[in-house]
Amino acid sequence: MPGSIKINPACPAPQKSTLCGVNRIIDANINRSKEGLRVCEEIARFILNNRSLTAEFKRIRHNIDAIIKRLPPSILLLQERDSLKDIGKKSSANELHRADCRDIFCANIQRLKESIRVLEEFSKLSDKKAALGFKEIRYKIYAIEKKSLKKIAS
Repeated sequence: MPGSIKINPACPAPQKSTLCGVNRIIDANINRSKEGLRVCEEIARFILNNRSLTAEFKRIRHNIDAIIKRLPPSILLLQERDSLKDIGKKSSANELHRADCRDIFCANIQRLKESIRVLEEFSKLSDKKAALGFKEIRYKIYAIEKKSLKKIAS
């Protein structure tokens, strides 16, 4: 069944903890991917004024939304979210420095690629079609990154 990770009934409680961790990973990376994607889309729209790139980013966003429906329900992901106690939430010094819009774009497209890869890997536990969908999106992101960087450089 899409959206559910199979737990071996013979496994003790630690596997339930693993399931919670997997759901937290999925939740965090859904958020990361959509945040990074939105920043890149805004740069294409408002700084590059490029209708084609903006539409491509928007299509990717809609494709991600469609695949997310195959994953655990958002209510379950929200129940397991614990942002205040997240041990990795502190920003690094690099995250606080951006020289220009190109830096902002590069940081966010990288964030997007990494989060889509994580979603691809962890989707393999519950829904192979979702994993393949994320893989397809990842390659679309590689292509739009190249197009965008050419426009930003010009």
